[in-house]
Amino acid sequence: MHKVIINGKTVYVNNGTLLSDVLNTSDKSVIHICGGKGICKKCLVTVNGKDELSCQYKIQSDITVTVKNEGAILSETGAQVTDIITENLCFALDIGTTTLALAVVSPSAEKIIKVITRNNPQRIFGADVIARIDYCRKNGEKELQDVIISEVNSMIEESGLTAEKLFVSGNTTMLHLFFGVDCSSIGVAPYTPVFLESKNSAAETLGIIGVKTIISLPSIASFVGADLVAGLEFVGMPRNGKHNLLVDLGTNAEIVLYSQNSALCTSAAAGPCFEGANISCGMSAVAGAVYSYSENGYKTVSDAPVKGICGTGLVDIVAYLVDNGIVDETGYMENPFDVAEGVSLSPSDIRQYQLAKSAVYSAIMTLIEMKNVSYDDIEKLYISGGFSAKINIENAVKTGLLPEELKDKCKAINNSSLLGTVKYACEEKDLSVYVDNSDYVDLSLNPLFSDLFIKNMMFDQK
Repeated sequence: MHKVIINGKTVYVNNGTLLSDVLNTSDKSVIHICGGKGICKKCLVTVNGKDELSCQYKIQSDITVTVKNEGAILSETGAQVTDIITENLCFALDIGTTTLALAVVSPSAEKIIKVITRNNPQRIFGADVIARIDYCRKNGEKELQDVIISEVNSMIEESGLTAEKLFVSGNTTMLHLFFGVDCSSIGVAPYTPVFLESKNSAAETLGIIGVKTIISLPSIASFVGADLVAGLEFVGMPRNGKHNLLVDLGTNAEIVLYSQNSALCTSAAAGPCFEGANISCGMSAVAGAVYSYSENGYKTVSDAPVKGICGTGLVDIVAYLVDNGIVDETGYMENPFDVAEGVSLSPSDIRQYQLAKSAVYSAIMTLIEMKNVSYDDIEKLYISGGFSAKINIENAVKTGLLPEELKDKCKAINNSSLLGTVKYACEEKDLSVYVDNSDYVDLSLNPLFSDLFIKNMMFDQK
């Protein structure tokens, strides 16, 4: 047995135990964006005065470990809140891959009483759904479920209120894990979920406190979940004969092009780049993250000393580099670009951004071409998700993340999943119109997307 002192707290572990496993069972867990493969380098801790990757470090002697607190991720829900508490309250919960948001709702007044946000504790098992599916396949769903249930209970306790019902949305994987259902089948062909329909469960069977009944919104496909359905419920239908686009830029970009009669939807694997994975100085939108950049300098979350770059900052910096010829149209950059002291963007970071932006842009264009609609036929392009709160639309267009032809039609709506879940909690309307009329496009099998993806890697799509 070895003595391990973690930020002053002592535990004893067996020889050869992974340090990350010890941290994950303590109150000093660290995130593993890459799922513990040792490639993202985001789980660095100090061991006996030396930086080590906790996911790779095997304990073979007594050690002293220092873990830095990551802090709360900026989560702007866009909710308008009132302090007036009425009878017959309910809760609305959005389980995002990165953050959780819980709203206390008065259905009779159709008002939100308060909103509580937290980091999704499952991030210690990986940044994206694929990493968590892989962890579930190897270790089962219980750990992944337990940390979510514990965090949700803590949020309900923080609200100081109880309610009859808890309405919940999230992507298909998050809902499987919330209900304690093995999600492994979502990660392998033919990518079949155990369930897509709405689930109704007694709260006590899941260990949720403060409520009696849990009701989930329905999902559309393995990678287009209830979060997108909730978003569609929130933004509503376009005018007859017109179309809208909803792009949910979470760790997995979910995209739907829809009219009053039908919808095409898909998902594009792009989000981990915007969450800091595979970006050398990348990080989530926590204190000290650069979220805005221009020739006049940078801004950080909470105006804290700069520590790294989050998704919206990445978009702005790339736009600046392209504008000033530091990055050419192919994405070539000769040397790393210094953003601030100790924070830079490398040539390989530019390549990661190219992959992410091309995936999103090409997915949008694939749906538009398959649906055979013109830009004039599209009324709005709604951008949702944690990424949307601070996004600079002009820079997103300039770098090829969003179509230039739709620049003036873009509208950021923050957390449409939570807001749509709140709307459903107030009205409990039939959501089958969004599910039954939607066709899912598997981009991995789509030759049009493949062609567009290669073309749109460039920083000049024209």
